[in-house]
Amino acid sequence: MGTPDFAVPSLRALIAEGYPIAAVVTQPDRPKGRKRVLTAPPVKIEAQALGIPVLQPEKLRHASAIEELAGFAPDLIVTAAYGQILPKAVLALPKFGCINVHGSLLPKYRGAAPIQYAIMNGEQETGVTIMYMEEGLDTGDMISTVRIPITEADDAGTLFDKLSREGAELLRRTIPQIYAGTIKAVPQQDEEATYARMLTRAHEYIDWSKSAKDIFNQVRGLRPWPGAFTTMNDQVLKIWRCEYRLTGSEPQSTQEPGEVIRIGPDGIEIRCGQGTAILTEVQPAGKKAMSAAELLNSGRVKLGDRLGGGHHI
Repeated sequence: MGTPDFAVPSLRALIAEGYPIAAVVTQPDRPKGRKRVLTAPPVKIEAQALGIPVLQPEKLRHASAIEELAGFAPDLIVTAAYGQILPKAVLALPKFGCINVHGSLLPKYRGAAPIQYAIMNGEQETGVTIMYMEEGLDTGDMISTVRIPITEADDAGTLFDKLSREGAELLRRTIPQIYAGTIKAVPQQDEEATYARMLTRAHEYIDWSKSAKDIFNQVRGLRPWPGAFTTMNDQVLKIWRCEYRLTGSEPQSTQEPGEVIRIGPDGIEIRCGQGTAILTEVQPAGKKAMSAAELLNSGRVKLGDRLGGGHHI
């Protein structure tokens, strides 16, 4: 059971290890893009290429979906970023249980967006946890983990790729232990749990009164999707890439958070609550992404302008 690109390497790993995959369960096709074209999830595309039956129930808890799953008599259910909570009737189906490949070091960052939150919160490392599933949200006993560092060169896209590969490799090593009965699962410490709830528009809006490093982490944590944004002349301005500077000239009494204090070949420097952010790649409303130099050449931004004056949340 899986839906986005993150889950594809895990499916491929199961096939490569020779496990007979009775079926793949994924989310229904959804409209995507400005033209709202009905688009299949990446896991469905992969499964169809492999000749594996695909199920796409709108709600997994519906009796018809549960009955169809039961007909496969699964030994093990593996999930990776599926996108629906498994009901008790499904959890009870496989004799070896249901396991989940989760992109965080549980119990930190339970929930829908663990990779983005880890970067936005400035974590130095993250990883993958494989756990037994239960009715709660990512609350089950932990089976195995792998840790990887987060560098300042990482964004959500690069970390997705790294963790999807690490998760697939961890899955490959873990399943034989499950079948052999040698797993010693470890309960999670609920008091240490944090939650990575679904991202909202409010997470994307840049508050220039925060530190430049926090803004740098926010921008890369939301790249390549959905992107951080501010406003310029009351229009949305996406910020795709920036650098940060925590030392140097202190803010003058006339400088406010969000103010353009320097423009140069390296970008557009913005006063933050602490330090400055140097914008290097931006996207004005209705335009494609461009370098900060291209935005400067357009004449739309100049020294003393203030970003973020209008809230578009």
